[in-house]
Amino acid sequence: MLLKTRISLIALGLCAATQAMANDQANAKGFQEDSSMKVLLRNAYIERDKKHHTKDQMQWGQGVITTFNSGFTQGTVGVGVDVFGLYAVRLDGGSGHAGGAGIDFFRRGDSGNLQHDIARAGGAVKFRVSNTVLKYGDQMPQLPVLQYDDSRLLPESFTGTMITSNEIEGLELNAGRFTAEARKSEESRDSGLKAINVFGGSYKFNSQLSASVYTSNVEDVLRKHYLGVNYVQPIAADQSLTLDFNGYRSSLKDKYVRDAGLTGDQNTIWSLAATYAFGPHSITLAHQRSTGSTGYQYGYYQNDHGVGDGGSTIYLANSYWSDFNAEDERSWQLGYGLDFGAFGVPGLTYKIAYVRGDNINTHGFGEGKERELFNQIKYVVQEGPAKDLSIKVRNSILRTSNSVQRNGTYNDDGNEVRVFVEYPINVF
Repeated sequence: MLLKTRISLIALGLCAATQAMANDQANAKGFQEDSSMKVLLRNAYIERDKKHHTKDQMQWGQGVITTFNSGFTQGTVGVGVDVFGLYAVRLDGGSGHAGGAGIDFFRRGDSGNLQHDIARAGGAVKFRVSNTVLKYGDQMPQLPVLQYDDSRLLPESFTGTMITSNEIEGLELNAGRFTAEARKSEESRDSGLKAINVFGGSYKFNSQLSASVYTSNVEDVLRKHYLGVNYVQPIAADQSLTLDFNGYRSSLKDKYVRDAGLTGDQNTIWSLAATYAFGPHSITLAHQRSTGSTGYQYGYYQNDHGVGDGGSTIYLANSYWSDFNAEDERSWQLGYGLDFGAFGVPGLTYKIAYVRGDNINTHGFGEGKERELFNQIKYVVQEGPAKDLSIKVRNSILRTSNSVQRNGTYNDDGNEVRVFVEYPINVF
């Protein structure tokens, strides 16, 4: 039923679209003329003060992320390249504080010690006809069923082929196959991924309503389907109500279930968030629900019993430190955001959220519960030599019930602090 709904939405988008896009390739300026080069300096620190089963975790590093994106050559078929170079050096966080999928700045080497630095580069060749681009090589895909992780020191990347088509106004179609994933915490490109196939699209019906449907097949691991709908209702000049629905349905392969030690092979998870924005304020109410014989599985790396579809492949409302994605879990969120620009401090924003989950199936230890208090403050310099420099500090306090702790396969209590300082430089 869910897959039929997706197909129907795409078909509706195709039928409703009547205006073709302007031909991007016909307006190509050239390989060099449309090229750009950017450098991002990122200093990142994460500390997790664990309370029970897991030792404390901490890592700190300095990263440099350089990207070059060429334009397309002129003619019927445009040709270009995208290249990136990554480097990171460990500033602190030795072997005594390493470990844990949620940190993963620097992976342990064969000697058992953390790497002192990481250097990795990649590139892709791209071809464009009209408004359709075919790209082959190292890429950082951003799809609901294949979303690379850029929330730590260095980003992940995938190697493969992606076709992106924007031939019809408001409609984007994507199809791809990737056969390798580069871990964000080491130089090697081999994280165990065999292959992942993705297909889907998004359609903007009008200025208020948009929807997207995607499906993926991670070979020997799982099949996953996604549906997303976003609706924005303006209320007044400075007021609006946004409704955001996201849902996944996953079917896991038996061998993966056994190897990863999971409880079952099916999961359906969805969230619905309502955000009322008025002036500089926003209030969010959200509900999220997971059903099936196991929790929602995503991300991490197959050579560590992960899925391998990207560490940010979780387009759900209640995902902070905890993802509130355990087997049979129900969770509710109340959030508040404030833009201090209205009070004479442009560039300063604050967000707080409280999420509470219950009904977790702990398989014999009683009903599992968890709760998280999330705080984040961010400042972006607005002018001067340090323009666009950003400082982001976030804190989470996560607590779980005794039944979850006794089960030992889900979250542990802890306090987390993240500090990210980023400075983007536009070289040209």
